[in-house]
Amino acid sequence: MPQLRVMPMPADANVYGDVFGGWIMAQVDIAGSLPAVRRSNGRVATIAVNSFLFKHPVFVGDLLSFYAEIVKVGNTSITVNVEVYAERNRLQADTVKVTEATLTYVATGEDRKPRLIPPLDSLTSTYTF
Repeated sequence: MPQLRVMPMPADANVYGDVFGGWIMAQVDIAGSLPAVRRSNGRVATIAVNSFLFKHPVFVGDLLSFYAEIVKVGNTSITVNVEVYAERNRLQADTVKVTEATLTYVATGEDRKPRLIPPLDSLTSTYTF
């Protein structure tokens, strides 16, 4: 299941219809934060963009699907891989991997300082934000 699905609009692109890389980066950050929030059972902040690769351009009208997977959990940090696929010419079902990235998030408390990530067995279905 994708973490996020979105279609870029003309305001997200240059005059040639190519979507801005910064817009894609923001969406990747949102998609990556979702599993990090669930795993940490609360607030997280992005502390690093470990890698980011634009493999193909993204165009206005592409339907983007963002898939995110946790690859590492530390004491206070969570590293997430995100892959982005563009569904082009949806009538022809042409799908292309356009972006891949790895980001690291830190779990923070209400004071916005790092906090320990709870062990898996202590998590409940209710999240505190």
